[in-house]
Amino acid sequence: MLYQLGVETQETRKPELLHMLNDLFFRNYQAGRDSVVIVDEAQLIEDDAVFEGFGSCMNFQTDDRFLVTLLLIGSPELGVKVRRLKHLDQRISLRYHLNTLDDNAHRELHRASAADGRSAESALHRGGDQARLRLHAGHPREINNLCDVALLVGYSSASRRSGKRSSPR
Repeated sequence: MLYQLGVETQETRKPELLHMLNDLFFRNYQAGRDSVVIVDEAQLIEDDAVFEGFGSCMNFQTDDRFLVTLLLIGSPELGVKVRRLKHLDQRISLRYHLNTLDDNAHRELHRASAADGRSAESALHRGGDQARLRLHAGHPREINNLCDVALLVGYSSASRRSGKRSSPR
């Protein structure tokens, strides 16, 4: 975490590293900045000691607030791991599970994007809703990956037709 937050150190002892993290988060607090640590794909962490370190970070606080917000993001296997580690499980105040999207939820997302000023007639939406749901059983990450590929293919095709490449917006 220290490295990712811009701190380089030769220190290897856990208590000193935790002290350095606490100092960094406290300096951010004093400067009016919020410290947020986001761990994506956290279900892939195999070493319970890493989770213990997260738990230690959650002890960093002043009298009236926590110094760091920790977001652990991952697949359902993450919940199983966290529940197994009682000391960490007890410190988590908010949990959210994103379910797969059914036809109605996907239609509502489409309506929200159209209401947000995006074209409801875009190539991604013309008859593609049902196909995306069938291909990926409503899993948001897989739907997102499919849409990313569709956008890349569409951009590439448009670039070849015009004979030049411009940066996508």
